[in-house]
Amino acid sequence: MKRALVAVMLMAACRGPAPPGAVTVLAAASLTEAFGDLGHGTRVIYSFAGSQQLVAQVEAGAPVDVVATADSEAMDRLVRAGLVGAPKVFAKNRLAIAVAPGNPLRITGLGDLARAGVKVVMADPAVPAGRYAGQALTRAGVAVRPVSLELDVKAVARKVAAGEADAGIVYVTDVPAGASVAIPEADNVEATYPVAVVRASGHRDDAEAFVDRLLGPEGRKALGDHGFLLP
Repeated sequence: MKRALVAVMLMAACRGPAPPGAVTVLAAASLTEAFGDLGHGTRVIYSFAGSQQLVAQVEAGAPVDVVATADSEAMDRLVRAGLVGAPKVFAKNRLAIAVAPGNPLRITGLGDLARAGVKVVMADPAVPAGRYAGQALTRAGVAVRPVSLELDVKAVARKVAAGEADAGIVYVTDVPAGASVAIPEADNVEATYPVAVVRASGHRDDAEAFVDRLLGPEGRKALGDHGFLLP
């Protein structure tokens, strides 16, 4: 029952029913735009979510061919379970502070997130972006009580952009420069993105071809154009 439910949820998240022979790729939400530029067409179907949700879907036996997470910890869980092949790092990322349109509270750094009256939204600690944000705040010696915890980093960016929160900690790739405040190198955290082929894939050759494309010039250009760091 659990596997069937997860499979239904996965296909509902994808852009329509998967055509025969299509490769299904689960990817961290922060990769949405970059993978969109990489293309999908009729041979690749994407489903984007928080890395913890991606792991749960693979563990539950959803019909998946490739998985790309926003941290090594999530991927290592699948490796230990024998559910994926050897992961390959294809991108890295850094954190930034997303601010409400016009930055009306004049937020200039992590310390401002602890000010009274500042509404901060963050990704849940179960999500890589949430865990990274917690690490950055700890490094900066800042304690923040977020007004909400989201299931993926895109939800954080959307709430801030909509004015539902004053600020949020996201990846630099999630917001334009004019809508973000930089986090100093000493406090920042580097996110590592690994990709792997799911061992139960029914389209192994095509899945491996997708990974090769992601690691190649086409993938590097799409990622670089959206601000990801390239290994």
